[in-house]
Amino acid sequence: MHNTMPQNPGGSQAPEATATPRLQTHMEHLGIASRRHSAELVKAGEVLVNGVRILEPGFRVQNPDRDVLTIGGRVFTPPRHGVVRRTVMLNKPAGLICSSSDCHGPTVFECLRGVRERLVCVGRLDQNSEGLLLLSNDGELVNRLTHPRYGHRKEYLVVASGPFDEATLEFLNSAMTIDGYRIRPAQVDYLERLPDGRNAPRHRLRFILGEGRNRQIRNMCELAGLRVQTLVRTAINGLRLPRDLRPGQWRDLGPDDLARLEQDG
Repeated sequence: MHNTMPQNPGGSQAPEATATPRLQTHMEHLGIASRRHSAELVKAGEVLVNGVRILEPGFRVQNPDRDVLTIGGRVFTPPRHGVVRRTVMLNKPAGLICSSSDCHGPTVFECLRGVRERLVCVGRLDQNSEGLLLLSNDGELVNRLTHPRYGHRKEYLVVASGPFDEATLEFLNSAMTIDGYRIRPAQVDYLERLPDGRNAPRHRLRFILGEGRNRQIRNMCELAGLRVQTLVRTAINGLRLPRDLRPGQWRDLGPDDLARLEQDG
């Protein structure tokens, strides 16, 4: 018996099913949510495709340029001429959360009034942290900058209080176990001692991370007997936070900025 390949009416080979995007990837490309958050929304039954509830994040979207998504009662219609890729940098102020939902407080999206595209945060800064935050609807860029295998370099300036000596610095530069996970050693530099606070000496430190565990720097400092007072992300790879971009301000990334994101820093 001979196996035959099904043919199109025109005689060409039928396209493979894998040519269509998975639902969670399509949602990310539309700037609705990160791929992980999109998968959670689908599994929770929050996503309908053309009125049909989908529970599998790997569901293939057959017509990404036409299919209508409904998420939590909100309708998302694909742009008529396709998705315009846009990435912005925000100097995140303290007190804002990196989420599209304001259930837990004010979000970074309050700083982006006037931006019509649906952007997602590229990585996270916790509510009390500040500095360089990227937001984008470019799913490929989001994946490249957030997937652990790429090991991007991120730089932070930290003011911490507490006793500090050579052993403290050596400990901060060592591999630690945080929440049962063995983190890779970070690069930590001591920059200067600041005027003492009310109860303890204060120090300015620079942290350079090759991975980004949740609250990693704060947990590292806690293990070293230090208390973080301010934490500001200043660079991602070769892209640095501009001095003239004030907290709460944002601007679009241009080709040169995107090229710097590909540099080692």
